[in-house]
Amino acid sequence: MNEAFQKNLKLARILAAIAAVLIIVSYFVPIWWVALESVQYPKTIFPRGIRIDFKFNGVYNGCKGQKEREELAQTEASADCFKEMNAINHYIGMYKIVPGRNWEERGKGEYPLYYVFETKKDAQGNDIIDPETGEPVKIDVTPGFLKFLDKLMIATPYLFAAFVLLVIVFIAVPNKVLAWAAMIPGLLPFYFLFFYILGLYWYGHNLSLHGGGAFRGIKPFMPTVFGEGKVAQFTTHSYPYWGFFVTLLVFVLLLLAVIYKKKALKAKEAEAAA
Repeated sequence: MNEAFQKNLKLARILAAIAAVLIIVSYFVPIWWVALESVQYPKTIFPRGIRIDFKFNGVYNGCKGQKEREELAQTEASADCFKEMNAINHYIGMYKIVPGRNWEERGKGEYPLYYVFETKKDAQGNDIIDPETGEPVKIDVTPGFLKFLDKLMIATPYLFAAFVLLVIVFIAVPNKVLAWAAMIPGLLPFYFLFFYILGLYWYGHNLSLHGGGAFRGIKPFMPTVFGEGKVAQFTTHSYPYWGFFVTLLVFVLLLLAVIYKKKALKAKEAEAAA
């Protein structure tokens, strides 16, 4: 068989196999990080600010340790910046962050902690009381977009399994129709950016809808996607973590794999036509 076909097909398969491994790696590592800084969170306590890490499967506490004030102690203790970030978000009127597969932040009740409830009212505007419990009847008013984001992150193990399967099919089947199958998982970094930016936009344009927010006059805004920004008295930082560069490498490897596979198929067609 054509030597060019064999050589290019082998290169395509090697590149795709490396990409498949990196797809698995990217599922487990942080992709992006966001941190807030202000005077009430001094560097001696939060050296990296109030930080959260974004993974494909959820949002996590980004504080690796908390340094107590020198006048109080010289020890390190855990700091839950996820909870702190939610407190800050509530302060300016934002909804709580959806945790995805971050089960520590989902709560142990019937509903995740980010759910929002209001009391059911009668025609006079009074709370309707449940005769069995004696408590006001609550209704779920959690925005559907937040539930969608949460379910999407919870479903990521199945999505990533499908991505890896597509790469395996790409490797195993020397077929022109399937040559572009690898670019579906190859677009991994762009999937993340799309939902990350969409989520930031939604959060920044849905303020004070749940009774929170000390800054009633704050206008809808687009949170900082990349770089440094300012919200009220908070300085924001938003940057890719090393996991994002892993996904970019996946994109490059699979793009090269597709190119080499197309070269291999073209060589095969040329041999058949000869």
